[in-house]
Amino acid sequence: MGLTGLEIFKQLPKTNCKDCGHPTCLAFAMALASGKESLDKCPHVSAAAKEALDSASAPPIALVKIGAGENAVELGNETVLFRHDKRFEHPTAIAISVCDTMSADELTAKVAQINKLVFDRVGQVHKVNLVAVGNCSGDADKFAAAVKLVAENTQFPLVLMSDNPVAVEKALELVGDQKPLVCGATAANYEAMTNLAKKFDVPMVVKGANLDELADLVEKVVALGHKQLILDSGARDVAKVLFDQTQMRRQALKRFRAFGYPTIAFAQNEDPVQAVVDAGVYIAKYAAVVVIDSADPADVLPLITLRLNIYTDPQKPIAVESKIYEIGNVTPESPVFITTNFSLTYFCVAGDVEASRVPGYIIPVDTDGISVMTGWAAGKFTPEKITETINNLGLADKVSHRKLIIPGGVAVLSGKLQELSGWEVLVGPRESAGIPTFLKQRWNA
Repeated sequence: MGLTGLEIFKQLPKTNCKDCGHPTCLAFAMALASGKESLDKCPHVSAAAKEALDSASAPPIALVKIGAGENAVELGNETVLFRHDKRFEHPTAIAISVCDTMSADELTAKVAQINKLVFDRVGQVHKVNLVAVGNCSGDADKFAAAVKLVAENTQFPLVLMSDNPVAVEKALELVGDQKPLVCGATAANYEAMTNLAKKFDVPMVVKGANLDELADLVEKVVALGHKQLILDSGARDVAKVLFDQTQMRRQALKRFRAFGYPTIAFAQNEDPVQAVVDAGVYIAKYAAVVVIDSADPADVLPLITLRLNIYTDPQKPIAVESKIYEIGNVTPESPVFITTNFSLTYFCVAGDVEASRVPGYIIPVDTDGISVMTGWAAGKFTPEKITETINNLGLADKVSHRKLIIPGGVAVLSGKLQELSGWEVLVGPRESAGIPTFLKQRWNA
């Protein structure tokens, strides 16, 4: 676990100079311990103390990066066993596998299918992350040709799945600058694989036959000078994978350095439905990369949704952008609905406005992603904030009328809002499901 505030305080200069922005060194140490500050805020800390604190305060699971550019994937930096202790830092990367035994047309077609695995969920774009190329043929030249073809047809980073150093080297000579993940090193080939990973500066999977062998192998690889690692316990049965993943996470959080790296799991099952279920288990507990065979959207979307649910920060609600949204073919006479930018609230309102078949504008006020009643109680959904939002967004230039519809639950805001904004305020239904009926009975621009 990380250092306590008192342990950190012992390493600080104890001058209470306030240069860090805190009244005392102890206050700064407490902020460091809780992750609210960084050590570089203290200009007087000694080099020795900085080295000691940086080492001790580093996350128990190292950060590993796969790929280059905007599609690069970051994994690791995890600090907790359970999400609600704090949060999970980096969502599981989903990799779709292809084989070098596939024809060029088959490879191109599957990669094209993978490229389309992009989904819009609650206003956010989610997608798969990696393409895993398997050396199913065992032929180094075939593998290199397949890797080249896949790289030319996708922007996703690659996973090079081969335990043949010759095949991996030929592939890296073609795509090494794209920083693919090499998968991987075993007890039989770890020296050659580690040398390749160091030469091309790429991350590498270390695979053991069991946890004991894996820990031993990781120490040997690290001793050779490579630390960009992802761990594979070698298990493929779902129950054993679950056990191994849990043990590796537990031991990593206890600062067992050999397991202080992200992990990878393979959902290999002839039954595609069971393969999806297995992959879901691995996403939940605690794989950083999950490799699946299917590129069927019906198989991938449940995993994307599960990942979204697990890796959403429980302390930070999902929010939509505060702007003017148009539902249907709006006109200057269309009604205007005011709500908050909590994504669930916005999408409920949007769905019910669409169901009314009356085109309308929706303005979600920025309440830091909290709901209507919570925002009102917290002082974030106020007449002043609503007035400021509609003025900043230029609503008056969009509509010919001067009417706003607010949620019925905050009818108490109507008088002050009308006074501040100069707009007529209509109190809508308490629940968005009542919008269609409300428009039929009350709306007349």
